[in-house]
Amino acid sequence: MEQQSKIIRTWKGWTTKENASIYENLLLNKIFPDVKKKGIIGLEKVSITIRHKKEEVEFFLVLQFNSMDAVKLFAGENYERAYMPEEAQRVLLRYDDTAQHYELRKVLEF
Repeated sequence: MEQQSKIIRTWKGWTTKENASIYENLLLNKIFPDVKKKGIIGLEKVSITIRHKKEEVEFFLVLQFNSMDAVKLFAGENYERAYMPEEAQRVLLRYDDTAQHYELRKVLEF
């Protein structure tokens, strides 16, 4: 039986320097715990990275799923649309309307 490819979903959002810690806390203590409570099977990893810019903070999220079906469980049939809870919208300046999806080919560890 052929193993399904893992899917990497990426997305960006930007906030003020003052709201960066608020948004990060939302991700860690509300948004992703709520996702876990919903029992989204197949979401394996979430990476939250930031880049400090002159006037704002950029968040780059990388989610790893075990299949495209798992992505659809998380985001719905219109899975390219960004998953954007209302409380996150309130602290972000702007965000990508869509997420990008990639097939994970290899992971090299050194």
